[in-house]
Amino acid sequence: MRMVDLIAKKRDGKELTTDEIRFFIEGYTAGDIPDYQVSALAMAIYFQDMTDRERADLTMAMVNSGDTIDLSAIEGIKVDKHSTGGVGDTTTLVLAPLVAALDIPVAKMSGRGLGHTGGTIDKLESIAGFHVEIDKDEFVHLVNTHKIAVIGQSGNLTPADKKLYALRDVTATVNSIPLIASSIMSKKIAAGSDAIVLDVKTGAGAFMKTVDDAKELAHAMVRIGNNVGRKTMAVISDMSQPLGAAIGNALEVREAIDTLRGQGPKDLEELCLALGSQMVYLAGKAGSLEEAEEKLREVMRNGQALEKFKAFIANQGGDASVVDHPERLPEARFKIELPAREDGVVAELVADEIGTAAMLLGAGRATKESEIDLAVGLVLNKKIGDPVREGESLITIHANREDIDDVKEKLYASIRISDQAEPPVLVHGIVTE
Repeated sequence: MRMVDLIAKKRDGKELTTDEIRFFIEGYTAGDIPDYQVSALAMAIYFQDMTDRERADLTMAMVNSGDTIDLSAIEGIKVDKHSTGGVGDTTTLVLAPLVAALDIPVAKMSGRGLGHTGGTIDKLESIAGFHVEIDKDEFVHLVNTHKIAVIGQSGNLTPADKKLYALRDVTATVNSIPLIASSIMSKKIAAGSDAIVLDVKTGAGAFMKTVDDAKELAHAMVRIGNNVGRKTMAVISDMSQPLGAAIGNALEVREAIDTLRGQGPKDLEELCLALGSQMVYLAGKAGSLEEAEEKLREVMRNGQALEKFKAFIANQGGDASVVDHPERLPEARFKIELPAREDGVVAELVADEIGTAAMLLGAGRATKESEIDLAVGLVLNKKIGDPVREGESLITIHANREDIDDVKEKLYASIRISDQAEPPVLVHGIVTE
């Protein structure tokens, strides 16, 4: 088998066989196939696409290129959630205890985020004492006993995907549906879940800018999951403005606590209920998405979800008193208001630019070596469609430095006030095929 023949075959719009896809992934991972040949194949895939069978084969070849996580010692159906990114995405902090309160195992493996704010682990580590350095036996014990635990990503998961992604990034082949879908799904499948719920973002702050593109990606990933034996569903959600109000690590933990009390931002609650309903349904704990949502609302109303969050924090060494006393979370030295410069209605909040402003404060990492300031960030006081008066605060800036002209300039450039505007639709669709 020769790589040049595979390139020519895909260039001409023909299907690659399972063995050909495995040959290409194994050879590239081992260093036997050079970058320039894989670049040519990636470009051929970009233009010629792949069939559902090819996409599933590519995904599983990447899964099998490295370690896989065995979660079989955890009782019940393990449902994982993946978001394609966004700004102010606090959903995991809410979803994990919310779903676990219904006796569904949440065995979460998370990383430390690059970009606007930290990853889920960074956010949780703003709680004093909380740690994810637990061995696999303890992880399994916590999930079996309490239905919830978070551990740091470890092992050599999907090395083929890491190599292929780095190559796509410099060869203008990132925006390829089969390559994006197989990349995301390979990581989720290697992490050992039985079922997968996807939050596919669309809008200015998302990778997929249009609803049609987001739907195409969601359908592709759902089909891959179902074709390789993982029950998979997706929500298409809006990221034309930040989700919720808080952007920043400790600020997002506080917002998650409010949401579990039923007092959080309505858009964050709505999305958590949409995603959580799919998780409950796929776990076999409800006969329909409507029944699943009602069960989630009940554990939010009766306080069980909040109690589950407290137990989760305590089990991993954290100070669970922050749930009742969120003022014990890290707090920034300065709270600076960003006043509106005119009367009107908020018409635009450019999500990724507002995220960049939070990163300028220190809420996120520009590089892997960057230090995160867990206390800093932004709290939006107005969302799209809200009326505002000149001088009224648009955003509260939580900073540990007084000179934040760069942040203010970035924020003003990201906000547009007009005569009228309608709030965007949050959930653009549910993919269940």
